[in-house]
Amino acid sequence: MTWAWDVGPARVLCHDDVMTSRPLAVVTGASSGIGAATARSLAAAGHEVVCVARRTDRIESLAREIDGRAVTCDLTDADAVARMAGAVGDRLDLLVNNAGGAIGLEPVEHGDPDDWRRMFEVNVVATLQTTRALLPALEADGGGTVVNVGSIAGRLAYEGGGGYTAAKHALAVMTETLRLELNGRPVRVCEVAPGMVRTEEFSLTRFRGDAERAEAVYEGVTPLTAEDVADVICWTATRPPHVNVDLVVVKPLDQAAPHKVARRSV
Repeated sequence: MTWAWDVGPARVLCHDDVMTSRPLAVVTGASSGIGAATARSLAAAGHEVVCVARRTDRIESLAREIDGRAVTCDLTDADAVARMAGAVGDRLDLLVNNAGGAIGLEPVEHGDPDDWRRMFEVNVVATLQTTRALLPALEADGGGTVVNVGSIAGRLAYEGGGGYTAAKHALAVMTETLRLELNGRPVRVCEVAPGMVRTEEFSLTRFRGDAERAEAVYEGVTPLTAEDVADVICWTATRPPHVNVDLVVVKPLDQAAPHKVARRSV
């Protein structure tokens, strides 16, 4: 049985056996796509999962499905993140920083600064705030893991991707820096960087709701699925405690690079 309560303006859904010996994981951006798939994968692997996102109805439904918890939170709001950390509690085994996204495909010379700011907020600043808030809980039991969901856009540039590639490059460097700074402390820091993944919302958001343009991204290609990436995240997070998987780059066979994709005739 699941139930809900309020923590300030944050709504939290939890199940009856809150005190549990299952490893505890937080997955951000859990309302759809890779985040939702990761929450399901981790739950199947034995984790209790705290599903974090802005859309209450979706994460509460997911929490009921996987016997987890749901915390509604805008991760770009520092006060909301602090309340979320309070709802998680004083112990945590795994943090999956998955929340992010791309907006637009304009060249740099026509880039909208507001779009760029938003991409930095959701991909970089939200990850920073979430990690800072939950790091004490990750260290509390003597060892935790941070998995940041990056992108091949954080390794290679492509035309039209300036704002998104800049944000994902920033996330990649932040991940590397955090690993250096936490060396000697019991927290592993990992990055999973997917290539083309077909989810219900990523391209639709990038093209501002233009379903035809979003669909064209995947024409003639067999892209990764959210479940493919979730499987890699789960594998990365469940290695033996002395093993740190610094970086996993995972792409569909049809994609050699962001700008080089083999497309079959359709």
